[in-house]
Amino acid sequence: MKKILLFTCLLTWQLSEAQNVNQCGIIIPPKRLSSSFSSVYEAKDYINTMLDSINWKQNFTVREQNGINNAYATIINNRRYIIYDNDFLENLDAFASTKWASVSVLAHEMGHHYRNHVIDSRGSTPPKEIEADYFSGYVMEKLGASLNDARSAMNQIASPQASATHPAKADRLNAISNGWNYARGLTSTIPGSMPAPAPQPASQPQQNPPPASNDASWIYLSLYGNNDMTVYLSDDGKNFTEAPLNPKQPFVFKFEVYNYGWIRFSNASNARTYKLTHGKDYAIIWSRRSNTWVVTEVP
Repeated sequence: MKKILLFTCLLTWQLSEAQNVNQCGIIIPPKRLSSSFSSVYEAKDYINTMLDSINWKQNFTVREQNGINNAYATIINNRRYIIYDNDFLENLDAFASTKWASVSVLAHEMGHHYRNHVIDSRGSTPPKEIEADYFSGYVMEKLGASLNDARSAMNQIASPQASATHPAKADRLNAISNGWNYARGLTSTIPGSMPAPAPQPASQPQQNPPPASNDASWIYLSLYGNNDMTVYLSDDGKNFTEAPLNPKQPFVFKFEVYNYGWIRFSNASNARTYKLTHGKDYAIIWSRRSNTWVVTEVP
């Protein structure tokens, strides 16, 4: 298979020659001499906690690669990755004097996959970075971080000036604040490129970060019943992954590469499958005639 390598860097800007930067233009934090944060950082554990906090199924693999002084979202051979340098992130924690700095970087990279930024092969753009920053702020609040904690990494390593690929520091901090405030319930609207979602019924509060207004590829899957349910989703109709559903909250997602996918109610090979298309809303309801659960498109 032809190798596809696309990545979205956290930051890119022009720095003075006295500053050390990596290949994406990210300022490299100085190596820690000693830090109380150096032993608490575990990327996969934090990412799993983030996923749980927003009820999102992971669609990427986490890989450590020491020596790159970076963290980025990428696609290699049609598979999604978040690749990070553990030393780089621990140095960042020590530099910012808080463990939340590295966590916010991981949340930012997770946001690139959540928003499907790495599919179009165009690399980093200011709108993408703003959306990933907003996502980071949202997730950080869900994890219990203060607003200052959520902004700690960007306060240390963001450029004051905007570039062709990344926004200015003030705009990025503002996006993080907007995401944090929305998660806290302090605001009901999202400025800029991420307007608030349509109002949800009182029984189905919106808890996930809403899709971008210009992204029609999201699928809303709602369960109409009294109990939680596990369904199985697939991109290719062959390999299915568990997805938890809650009747009080729509399951918001999109398939990784294709504009469609499949859902079924068990992982048995002979189970009935339903085709789902991006940009559509679907409901799972109980059919009294067939005495089973069915999937139907919501107009």
